[in-house]
Amino acid sequence: MTKPILELKNIQTVVNRHTANETKILRGINLTIHTGDFITVVGTNGAGKSTLFNVIAGHLPVDAGQIFHNGVDITHTSEEARTKFLARVFQDPKLGTAPRMTVAENMLLATKRGEHRPLFPRKLKSQIPRFTKLAATMNNGLENRMNTATGALSGGQRQALSFLMATIKRPDLLLLDEHTAALDPHTSRNLLKATDERIKQDHLTALMITHHLEDALKYGNRLIALKNGQIIADVSGDQKEQLTVKDLYRYFE
Repeated sequence: MTKPILELKNIQTVVNRHTANETKILRGINLTIHTGDFITVVGTNGAGKSTLFNVIAGHLPVDAGQIFHNGVDITHTSEEARTKFLARVFQDPKLGTAPRMTVAENMLLATKRGEHRPLFPRKLKSQIPRFTKLAATMNNGLENRMNTATGALSGGQRQALSFLMATIKRPDLLLLDEHTAALDPHTSRNLLKATDERIKQDHLTALMITHHLEDALKYGNRLIALKNGQIIADVSGDQKEQLTVKDLYRYFE
C-alpha cells in the first residue's frame, strides 16, 4: 500500500450556525487518498460532494476534524497556500482561465501556480512549442489557437485549457468538479478520454465528481458514494469492476 497523500479525519461542516436553519453538511467524513488513486465521486444533489471538494481545497473551513497532506496537518492552511500542491477544474468552462489572455499566456501563467510571481521577462515565445504539443493531446484543435484570446474559444476548448492549466505543473492532487457536465456528449467523451490518458500517463492522483454513473464505473480505480454528508460506499479493485449502474442506484435510494 502506498503512502497516503491526503487524509481526512472525522471532518464535519456546518452552515447557518446558531440559527434556525443550522445544517450539518459533512457528518464525520473519513477518507484516505493514496498516491495514484483516481477516485470517482457520486451522490445525489445535496449529498456533500462539492462541499467535500471545497473543504479539501481550503475554500471552506471545517468545524471539526483534521486534514493531512503527506502527514502534515493542513486543516487551517489557506486556500492560496494549498495551490502549491492542489489543482481544481470546475464545471463552468469560464472558471479557471483569464478570458482576455491568449491560450499560450494562460498556460504560461499556470506554470507558476502556487509560486510568488515578481516582475520578470515572460519568455513566452520559447514555451510555445511545448504548449502547442500539450494542447494537441486534447484532440480538439486547441493547438491551432495558441494566440487566440481564451474568451473566444468554444466551451469544450476552454474546458480543455482549464484541464491543461491544472495539470501542466503536476499537482499532488487534482480535483475534477463535474468538469464535463456543461459540455455536449461528444465533447464530454473526448475530454474524459484525454483526462483519463493524462492521469495515467503522469501518474496523477485525482478525485472526479460525476453524475453520469456509467462514467463513474468506467473511469478510475476507486469509487466513493456520498449520502447525507457521509461516505456510504468506498470500493476499489475487483469490487469496483463488478459494480453495475443498478448497484449504484441502490446508493441513492
